[in-house]
Amino acid sequence: MAIALRLSRGGAKKRPYYRIVAADSRRPRDGKYLEQIGTYNPLLAKDDEKRVTLNEERVKYWLGVGAQPSDRVLRFLDAAGIKERAARNNPNKAKPGEKATERAEEKAEKATAAEEAKKAAEEEAKDAAKAAAEAPAQDAAPDADSTENDATGSVKTEDTAEAVAEASTEAPAEAPADEKAAIAEEVAEGGPVADETSEDKAEG
Repeated sequence: MAIALRLSRGGAKKRPYYRIVAADSRRPRDGKYLEQIGTYNPLLAKDDEKRVTLNEERVKYWLGVGAQPSDRVLRFLDAAGIKERAARNNPNKAKPGEKATERAEEKAEKATAAEEAKKAAEEEAKDAAKAAAEAPAQDAAPDADSTENDATGSVKTEDTAEAVAEASTEAPAEAPADEKAAIAEEVAEGGPVADETSEDKAEG
């Protein structure tokens, strides 16, 4: 039978109290034990003498018969000067656990996504500002063209109005001249106009 010097939990929920016992290593942690050799109360301050109590004589006896202390009990024995605890090197002690690693990865991904979104927003803002700066120049050009077209159209309209007025004033002046020419030809040929003229003279 292998004897172990270990802790056996007692106390209430969230208020633990441990017995330091010598027990069969095959039995449950809080099961039957051979002898109680001390106590451990984690609720007390670290500098409190009653935090850890040991029966040194019984501890030495069980160590003498080959009992193996657990790491926690060995720490107590080392602090009491009963048995020295060799220093241990645990290179993985400082490494975070799986859940901590997952949380760190998720945090890094969120930070990366936030940076990308920020860059995209800045690029969109720059594009919008550039488009807004180019828009007034494009709007000004059609206004100038329309102004020129309006000016040209008004000039053309004025020219057309003047041409119509000149035509209307010239047409009546030319019409009597044509009529006089026609009458002169008829008189020369002795047509009806000539007869009317001679009759008028005779009546006179």
